[in-house]
Amino acid sequence: MSPGQEQIAMISDKLKTPLPRSLNAGAEQSPADARLRRRRSPVPWYGLGFSLPILIWQMIFFVFPLLFLLAISFWQVRNFRMVPAFEWLNWRYMLGREFFWDAYAHTLIMASGATVLVSLVALPCAYAIAFKFRESSKQLLVLLLITPFFTSYLVRTYSWQVFLSDNGILNAGLGYLGLGPVPMLNTLFGSYVGYFTLCLPLVVLLQLFSLMYIDRSLIEAAHNLGAGRVRTVFVVVIPAARIGIVVAALFCFILTFGDFVSPLYLGGGQPPTLSTLIADTTKSGQQWPRAAVIATMMIATLLLVAFASVRFAYRRRS
Repeated sequence: MSPGQEQIAMISDKLKTPLPRSLNAGAEQSPADARLRRRRSPVPWYGLGFSLPILIWQMIFFVFPLLFLLAISFWQVRNFRMVPAFEWLNWRYMLGREFFWDAYAHTLIMASGATVLVSLVALPCAYAIAFKFRESSKQLLVLLLITPFFTSYLVRTYSWQVFLSDNGILNAGLGYLGLGPVPMLNTLFGSYVGYFTLCLPLVVLLQLFSLMYIDRSLIEAAHNLGAGRVRTVFVVVIPAARIGIVVAALFCFILTFGDFVSPLYLGGGQPPTLSTLIADTTKSGQQWPRAAVIATMMIATLLLVAFASVRFAYRRRS
């Protein structure tokens, strides 16, 4: 059975509608395909050769610095200078302090909340661009989504301070309505405004590229089988675009989990996130090894979330 027939069969099962007999033709594999599959080499040398440069790049600029960061976490600071050593004092100190776990929980909750909110806001936008606009309008909207990346994220964050401050533009507008001033800067709301500024255009683009390449025949088949528009979105569109949606959410989580700018300049830095805790740790006695412990825990968390997300995105549909 071809991939398109498998997807239509899956839609038919979810809609509780019998599959037409014509789609069951050719379900069995031909002997020629079976022989060709047995002849294939178990090691994809051709693909491995093309992927070798990116593997070398990752080894030089990710694996080796990560190992060096891990090694620094075991060093000691004596007379404000780092001394190479192999001791667990920094790990026992940081992991045994309540302020570290408070910052870890706060960062994890903030990043998870931002990921959910940004994904929920981005999905209707990406769906509308993919299915409701003409090709010329799509190109213009994609250009508008790319435009925010022309300026620095730090500059955009400073511009939000002008809008969110007590004497800013938003509170001035609310003042004319007799509703201001409303505290927005140095609050949780300010942090999330920065997260949306950082991640929303990227998440919309990633979801959009996934939705644009959905086979339209699957949507037509769902309508022919009696599914409405809303049910088609949840039964056909979202499962078909699952990889793009999950990868977009993963990028959002990675960016917000390690973000330093928004929690500090828009959220006030209180309570601290892990990024601000790293900065505070390095300022107190040049404790770079303790900061390396925090950074290692952040990287371990992100790797765990990344592997789990990719596994979920690429798992086979039942």
